[in-house]
Amino acid sequence: MIKIYGHYFNRRTLLQVCFDLALVLVVMLFVMLVHEPEPHVDVSLALIHALAMALGILVGNTGLGFYQRVHNRTIGQTHARAVLGFCGSVVLAAVVWSLSPLTGVQAHALQSAQGAAVILTLVTRIFVTYMTPREYLRQRVLILGTGKPAKVVGRSLKKSDPNVDLVGYFASPNETASVVSAWGLLEPGKTLTEIVDEEKVDEIVVALTERRGGSMPLRELLDCKLRGIRVMDIATHFEKTLGQIRLDSVSAGWLIFGEGFGRGWGRAAVKRVFDILCAGILIVLTLPIMVVTGILILLESKGPMLYFQERVGLNGRLFNVVKFRSMRTDAEKDGTPRWASASDDRITRVGRVIRKLRIDELPQLFGVLGGSMSLVGPRPERPFFVDQLTQKIPFFAVRQSVKPGVTGWAQVRYQYGASVEDAAEKLQYDLYYVKNHNLFLDIIILFETVGVVLMRKGAQ
Repeated sequence: MIKIYGHYFNRRTLLQVCFDLALVLVVMLFVMLVHEPEPHVDVSLALIHALAMALGILVGNTGLGFYQRVHNRTIGQTHARAVLGFCGSVVLAAVVWSLSPLTGVQAHALQSAQGAAVILTLVTRIFVTYMTPREYLRQRVLILGTGKPAKVVGRSLKKSDPNVDLVGYFASPNETASVVSAWGLLEPGKTLTEIVDEEKVDEIVVALTERRGGSMPLRELLDCKLRGIRVMDIATHFEKTLGQIRLDSVSAGWLIFGEGFGRGWGRAAVKRVFDILCAGILIVLTLPIMVVTGILILLESKGPMLYFQERVGLNGRLFNVVKFRSMRTDAEKDGTPRWASASDDRITRVGRVIRKLRIDELPQLFGVLGGSMSLVGPRPERPFFVDQLTQKIPFFAVRQSVKPGVTGWAQVRYQYGASVEDAAEKLQYDLYYVKNHNLFLDIIILFETVGVVLMRKGAQ
């Protein structure tokens, strides 16, 4: 894992992104600059066209989930998505070509460059993903501990990163209660440093049930760290590996004394300018969709086109969130708020479609312009649920320290939440965002939101 501007990236993901960007840029520039019979294409124009194609293909690949660290797709499913990406790239190439000021031979050079880039992207997407040398990406991890926390860490490693080799579990001197399987226990007669040397360990995760009274071999851990072995506690492990701050492994002290949770007028100003620019562009682009949606809602059922609901925003202040109405007007006729479910009979036919496509969220862009919301942030909850969840879930109020968003880290990482348990799971991602949020992470979330919308994941 590599940390960039507070956010952790898998090395494989970074290699894929850099390779795809470099491939399109190099291929297009090469073809345009050596094209006969007029090789002297304007370099600045060639670079602009290549960048437009490269960024467009990058957005498409992100939307199709090619940069996800972990997936359970078969080779056949990857091939199908690669073909879909190819079709999208062809459309993108046509758009770039139609907007290009190049004419004559130079326009033909651009077409040739686009064709070469699209074809090579398809070929590499199908084959390179499964041909990357696994030895370069393998990480050998040892877990210090044999109790319940250690078992949770081991399970998360196996599930979250296929490139991790779990060496095993090493029991601390005072740890007697073991819940991990016997096969995973490392030889008790050897020291931690001896095991690390023999197994060629790259990383140690400290997941002890008890750290006091000599339970942690501090001297050996320090020796390992001084020799280049990464040593981290369980909370940092989950932050790095899963992009979440686990409620069962974090303490108020870790949140207070650890890095992150930065604030400042500079960061707020940059985020506000970014919100206004992006929301304005999105409103212009989606205005026809919003007009058609409003008409369909009015034709299907009696009642207002828009739905206003009180939500809790920054620092606990209340505001009205606006959406396209997707439920019957008597959805809560008993006056008791409740979450939407997968087969909710309150949802209208038009509502079911616009919720799947996330079109019902588009009016919130006007709230972003108004300043009550941000484009990216924790989703705002209703006061009824906030009061309930604050009492049941520790640190829930922390998410109100930043503006709520139209999309967020929890929305792209976790399915729709419809219970207290789901709210607790999503909070772990929200805490990660609050701790590490910056413009760079916002852009990553917007890229991943494209994939959520295209794949129609998590909506109800």
